[in-house]
Order: sequence, then structure tokens, then C-alpha cells
Amino acid sequence: MLRYLARRLGQSLLTVFMTVTTVFVLVRLAPGDPATAYAGPTATTADLARVREQFGLDKPLLSQYGVFLRDLVTGNLGTSYSFRTPALDVVLERLPATITLATSAILLTTVVAVPLGVWMARRADTARELGANIVTIAGQSMPDFWSGVMLLTVFSVLIPVLPASGFTTWGGLILPTVTVAILQMALISRLVRREMMTTLASPYVTVARSRGVSERALTWRYAMGNSSIPVLTALGTRFAGMLNGVVVVEVVFGWPGVGSLVVRALETRDYPLIQATVLVTAALAVLVQLLIDLAYPLLDPRVRLGKAA
Repeated sequence: MLRYLARRLGQSLLTVFMTVTTVFVLVRLAPGDPATAYAGPTATTADLARVREQFGLDKPLLSQYGVFLRDLVTGNLGTSYSFRTPALDVVLERLPATITLATSAILLTTVVAVPLGVWMARRADTARELGANIVTIAGQSMPDFWSGVMLLTVFSVLIPVLPASGFTTWGGLILPTVTVAILQMALISRLVRREMMTTLASPYVTVARSRGVSERALTWRYAMGNSSIPVLTALGTRFAGMLNGVVVVEVVFGWPGVGSLVVRALETRDYPLIQATVLVTAALAVLVQLLIDLAYPLLDPRVRLGKAA
């Protein structure tokens, strides 16, 4: 286990480093001048030159990368051009809102999608299962921005019972959570259905049924237990993706999270803010994947981490 953890931590650090390095290069190759965004449209040539010198943008790319690595080791990710404060502080200030939205969305997805997928598997090839399939396909086909706009129209305009934007009250969490969870519930429920149908058709389930094991135990103890690893993997992957910021949903609902922060950083060519956002969200995503891997032996004792004995 210790050998496995050491190897995975090394791989995780390498993944985060390569991700941040790639973003460092790509944002500088993208069109646009951060000095112009910082100094404003009325800035003179001398003003732009002064801004570039202030932020080190006049240096060669390799020199900028060297400075970036030096500061990264010390935890200094630079000062945001648009907020005029340390970029890492800006990201950490927005991060709790994104974590709250991602956590609530994945909890709602799990509570609804897993029982729904099991129900669909138990009623395969029936009219009710066909109806549930149509509903999940429809949920899978609806874009986030359309779902968000429809929910806003109904519950904030026609029936004004929920806030339209922001995170001033816990009621403001409901519509963004449902919007994010609609697509995830459709995908996860269909995954659970497929895995459960495969497992329920296994010979050991047939033998257990012939020995008088109850259908409830067959479904939740045996079949769901053996289907849990792919389901957990899918849920963890979706959760890690949400931690990177649900950009469209955050913009639609004015959610003060990392996703809307990235949009602003890209618009203003705020290099330090982009790099800080990528570093923090990549580290969180890698951590989630590591925790999922460590949970595998708890779900299935046959899984062994590291070198087998």
C-alpha cells in the first residue's frame, strides 16, 4: 500500500506539473495582449511597455517559464492583473462556492441515479423501463444552458419561488444543483442499469437465487456490490470534472465559483489567475481520483493495490 501511494503521489505531482506547464505555454501562444487588457484601450505605447516590464511580459518565454517555476516552488503564483491581488487568494476565495455546487450536484445524482438505474435493470424490457429510458435519454440530450434557462424561467420568473442568481441564500443553490445534476443523473442511471443487467445475468446470481436468496439481497448485496466499482469511478470522474468549474451553469446563474472566474481571466488575459485556477483545480481532481483508487479494495476485496503478494 505504501509503495502504491508513493507511486501514485509521484504520478499525481507529474500530472499537475504537466497540466500547469501546458496551460502556461498555451495562454501565451493565444492571441491577445494582457498589457492592453490591464492598461485599458486608451493606453499609450509607453504605458504598454511599462506594464509589460512590470509583469515580466517583455522577457523571452523561456525566461518567463523559469521565473514561473521558481515562484511555484515558493507558492507564489503571481498577482492577478484584473483583481490586483495574489492570484491564489482569488481562486481560494471562489473555490468554496464551486465545491458546494459540485458536492450538492453529485449527492443529488447519487441519490436519484443509482436507485433509478437499479429499478430500470430490475424491470428490463417492460413498458415502464422503456418510459424511464426515454426520460433519461431526454435528460442526456438537454444542454446545461438550456436546462438552466428553462428552470430560471419557470421557478424565478413565472413562479418566483427561488433566487435567479448568486449564492446569498441556500435557496440559490437549488436551481444550479438541479441544472448540473440533470445530465449526470441521466448518464449515471444508464450506466447503473447496464452494469446491473450484466451482473444479474451472471451464473452466481442464478445459483444464489436457486438457493433461496431474497431478491432484495440479490439486488443490493450481490449485484450492486459487484457493480459498484464502475459506478464509483463514473461518479468520481464526474465530481472531479465539476470541481474544475461548471462554466456554463455558473455563468447562467451568476454563481461566484471557479468556472465564472476562468471566463473572466480568459477575457482579460490574466495569466497568473489562469495558472492559479488550473493548478488548484487540477490538484483537486487528482486528489479525487486517488481517493477513488484507494476505495476500490473496500468495495471489492479481490482488488489489490500495488504488487500482488
